[in-house]
Amino acid sequence: MRRIYLDNAATTRLDPEVLEAMLPYLREEYGNASSVHSFGQRARAAVEEARVRVAELIGADPSEIIFTSGGTESDNLAIKGIADAYGHVGRHILTSQIEHPAVLESCRALERRGFEVTYLPVSSDGLVRVEDVREALRPDTILVSIMLANNEIGTIQPIREIAELLARVRAERRQPHPYLHTDAVQAVGKIPVWVRELGVDLLTFSAHKIHGPKGVGALYLRRGVRIVRQMDGGHHERDRRSGTENVPAIVGFGRAAELTRAQLDQRIPHMRALRDRLERGIEERIPFVHLNGHREHRVPHICNFSFQFVEGEALMIRLDLRGVAVSTGAACSSGSLEPSHVLLALGRPRDLVQGSVRFSLSKDTTPEEIEYVLKVLPEEVERLRAMSPQYLELTTARRG
Repeated sequence: MRRIYLDNAATTRLDPEVLEAMLPYLREEYGNASSVHSFGQRARAAVEEARVRVAELIGADPSEIIFTSGGTESDNLAIKGIADAYGHVGRHILTSQIEHPAVLESCRALERRGFEVTYLPVSSDGLVRVEDVREALRPDTILVSIMLANNEIGTIQPIREIAELLARVRAERRQPHPYLHTDAVQAVGKIPVWVRELGVDLLTFSAHKIHGPKGVGALYLRRGVRIVRQMDGGHHERDRRSGTENVPAIVGFGRAAELTRAQLDQRIPHMRALRDRLERGIEERIPFVHLNGHREHRVPHICNFSFQFVEGEALMIRLDLRGVAVSTGAACSSGSLEPSHVLLALGRPRDLVQGSVRFSLSKDTTPEEIEYVLKVLPEEVERLRAMSPQYLELTTARRG
């Protein structure tokens, strides 16, 4: 049976060139990057070379890159690190209702410590309104954390406009805060992301979303912004993140960043064309479907549909039996019985939320794979709908 992977928002296939770059550091170049002997110094050189490549991907200075274990740790370090560094001047944080759990749970942890968090609503297509940010700002707001691209629906947020708003507020108040953090895990490698143009102070991204290895990510921290490290131990990463560096993974991250930067202009139209073909085919061949998210302001690799009269989990399983891997939401929420908080925030009815499926593409997705999905998907939707009394009643009434 052929296997088709359309869950690239969860993780991507490791690029063979990335694996080749990592192998020496899994075998003969096994030194600790903090050791002073030659083994360690070769490992340190590899880490710093990778830091340059990762920084170049987002237009940052290498000194502004902190290596972490992934997007979740980067989000935690950004939000809690700012709170601990600037909590003496303010204890209010702004975020949105559709953030990744790594952001939402970090904010909830801070609430238990006495911080106040405002969770901004979004429009029906998933956009945070800049005016809502403006109205929610307070003199004691120290951080605004809004994701660049949503991991379930792909909507791109107006981060640059929010950054401009915060810059005006800082100038008027003559203070360095509130700072702006964005979770860009689903944006980096899918659209051009330049930290200077965005105007952000902190930015989160991860290797395994751009065909790099799992277990390594990065936090961009603008020069001059201070955070408090969240793990006690050594003085790694310029005393901002303790722990022995994962040298093979960091090297792989650097190579993945290098390849992504070189190929981005080809990857974007490739993914967008196939996503558009998939969406057209679904809407042409399957009735009672609803696209979730913004049709224009979105990343090119994600589309999320609600299939009326269908349980999304059942459809995901049926597609897997036909060789097609998709998801019903964020991988970090897999196994949860709760409906998607993102789709609920969009105002979708609960039955539509529970009938949602996310399709996410990559540079490796092919036109033939999309055509196969468009063949089997309508068949499986119809099979599941045949077990729905509401659907049978509706279709019977229509025929009558």
